[in-house]
Amino acid sequence: MKKKIFIKLCNPFKLLCVISIKDHITRLTFFALLFTSPYLMAQRVNPAAQAGPATDIVELLKSDELELISENGIDSRRVTHGIFKHKGALLYSDLAIQNVSTNIIEAYGNVRIVQGDTITVTGDTLHYYGNSRLAIVSGRKAVLKDKKSTLTTRRIEYDMANGIANYKVPGRTVDAENVLTSNEGFYNTNTKDFTYYNKVKLVNKKYTLTTDTLLYNSVTKWAYFNGPSKIVNKDGTLLSKKGQYNSLTGESVFKTRTTVDNDTYTLTADSLFVDGQKNNGQGKGNVVIVAKKDNTILNGDHGFYRKAEGFSKIYGRAYVRNVVSNDTLYIRADTLYSFENLKDSTRRLVGDRNVFIYKSDFQGKCDSVSYNTADSTILFFKKPILWSNQHYQMEGDTISAFLVNNAINRILLRSKAFVITEDTLVHQYNQVKGRTINAYFAAESKLRQVLVDGNGESAYYAIDDKEKMIGLNRVECGKMNLLFVDNKVNRIAFIGKPDGRLIPPRQIKPIERQLDGFNWRVSDKPTKKKTLWLE
Repeated sequence: MKKKIFIKLCNPFKLLCVISIKDHITRLTFFALLFTSPYLMAQRVNPAAQAGPATDIVELLKSDELELISENGIDSRRVTHGIFKHKGALLYSDLAIQNVSTNIIEAYGNVRIVQGDTITVTGDTLHYYGNSRLAIVSGRKAVLKDKKSTLTTRRIEYDMANGIANYKVPGRTVDAENVLTSNEGFYNTNTKDFTYYNKVKLVNKKYTLTTDTLLYNSVTKWAYFNGPSKIVNKDGTLLSKKGQYNSLTGESVFKTRTTVDNDTYTLTADSLFVDGQKNNGQGKGNVVIVAKKDNTILNGDHGFYRKAEGFSKIYGRAYVRNVVSNDTLYIRADTLYSFENLKDSTRRLVGDRNVFIYKSDFQGKCDSVSYNTADSTILFFKKPILWSNQHYQMEGDTISAFLVNNAINRILLRSKAFVITEDTLVHQYNQVKGRTINAYFAAESKLRQVLVDGNGESAYYAIDDKEKMIGLNRVECGKMNLLFVDNKVNRIAFIGKPDGRLIPPRQIKPIERQLDGFNWRVSDKPTKKKTLWLE
């Protein structure tokens, strides 16, 4: 049997100005229903109707109109413009149906939940499960708002017991610095942690972040993300799959292969730290720094970049590639430094300790090297030695190589200078040594002239017109000018008072074939693989 009681309340906090009893319900039954304690009412809860243990019945504080309904042993209330209270939270709506037996409320129109002085949830429709304190708010715009942020979506499930809200339809979260959108999300109102899934986008005045999964704390401003992610700001673009980013400071840490790309350089590493204030980057694991303006590429195990200074440092299997025209210069060292001139985009590269140099037309070794792209000059220090594919070797205390159109034009050897060319015709070596030597090269890096200044000595093989060896020339002179054709001495001029002799082939002694200090070290010549740490 269905029984109804209608109550109209003139004063929100007083009962019964008008009472209408229908369907033969007695006044005694009515008052028993109306004033039954929450504890007694709770005894009639159907355990199957709602998961979780029975708790305090939701309390009705006020309403404009109240209808009490009892049907098949289930008691409910129909409340107009009512206010409910439960566990410190207030629930407002235009119309509400409270099932006293199951402790469930269905509310419609101007729904509002106020939890303490921090959380407010609004929407068009509310389903509130009192035993578990789960509130489901939906409508054209469901909003959860606290002091730090505002979440807007079409449906919010809010676990009021644990302070966790979630949505499974597109939502938008706004705080003082950020606007964050996603197709699914969770918000812990206690810890201020947001977890977002599926087409996540975080927009800040300084940057925009897109990813698949994001954990964001509105207090610390740290965002942690998983999945393919992109961060775009005025300084460039960052691509990664896992990391964390501070929306306030711009500081970021990335734990998988990550790339930072801007108009001047690209930095890639297995893990990466970026200082958001100065936009400096530090990488570990297979680090690659590409300077775009001059086609310079630095590689190594560890490296960092200081943008404002144009300074890079690479160490741990470090090498640099400088691409000019159709050729590439490779420099390997224990540590590599790059100094960029920000005004004209020229660069100075410095290699320190165990330096290898490889280029298609020459190779070298030393303990320190400096390459300046402004004048295409390479300086070699600490026991430098150079070789060419055209069968020559050069040594000195210091060596300067001057490139023109990416090819060797001149090499200057200072102090204890020694030049050796392999004479393939007689299978011997032409040699020149002195205090200072300038070596000039023709096309394809072929040696064409050698100028010796100070303490000059030479040992070279004389060939007749039929390319038959005449003998070995041993000459000492303060200054010499040697002209070469196909790496063989063609002409020689001595300036000063030369002291020399021609030794016939049959009279040449082994010791006379080599100048003092001769050491043909072609086996030490770096290969491309050695320069790239591949062997």
